[in-house]
Amino acid sequence: MKKLFTLFALFFTLIVNAQDQDPKAKAILDDLSKTTKTYKTIFAEYNFTILNKEGKQLEKQSGKVQIKGEKFKLEIPGNTIVCDGKTLWNYNKDAKEVTIKNFDATNEDQLNPSKIFTMYEKGYKFKYEKDEKVGLVNCATIDLFPADKPEKKKFHTIKLYVDKVKKQVAQLKMLMKDGGKQIYEIKIFKPNTEMADVLFVFDAKGLKADQINDERD
Repeated sequence: MKKLFTLFALFFTLIVNAQDQDPKAKAILDDLSKTTKTYKTIFAEYNFTILNKEGKQLEKQSGKVQIKGEKFKLEIPGNTIVCDGKTLWNYNKDAKEVTIKNFDATNEDQLNPSKIFTMYEKGYKFKYEKDEKVGLVNCATIDLFPADKPEKKKFHTIKLYVDKVKKQVAQLKMLMKDGGKQIYEIKIFKPNTEMADVLFVFDAKGLKADQINDERD
C-alpha cells in the first residue's frame, strides 16, 4: 500500500520547461498525451512486481483502476480506494474498516490514480532510448529523469514503454537507486467504457460506527 502511495505521489511535481528536451521523445509523449486526453473514462488492469538488485522477485500483485475525470476507483489486494473528486474512501477488506478523508487533487501526499497516464508531463526530463517489444507490443522506450529535487527520490530513472500503434502506456519500470526495480505492466486497457458516477461513491451501509473512521474536517 505504501509503495502505491509513493508511486502516485510522483505525479504531482513541478512542471518542467520542455525547451531542452529530446525532440523525438517529446513528439512521442505529445502524441500519448493528446490521445489520453480524449478518453472520457479509463479502465485498466495491471501487474505490479518488485525485484531486488539481483533480479529476485520480492513481491508481485495485481490491481485494477477505473478513472473518470478526477473520480477513480482503485482495487488492490486488501484495499478498495474510491474517490468522487471531493471525498476519498479507503476500505480495508481484512479489517472491514473504512477511512474517509477530504480529497485534494493538489495534495502531493494523497493518492490520485487519475494522473497515472499523464505523469510524464510534470517534473521530468525525458529522452528517447529505442524501439523494443513488450510481449507482442511494439513500443517506444522513453527514459524519464526526475527534475524536481532528484536527490530526494528513491529512483533515478523511469522507463516508459509506449505502444506505438495505440499510443498508450504498456509498461512502466522504476529503476531504484539501490539497484532494484519496480515494474507496472498494463494487462488490460479499455478507454471510454460506460461508468456511472455511483461507482465512485463508497457504500458504507452494513458497517458499524466503530468500523468507520471519518477524518474529514
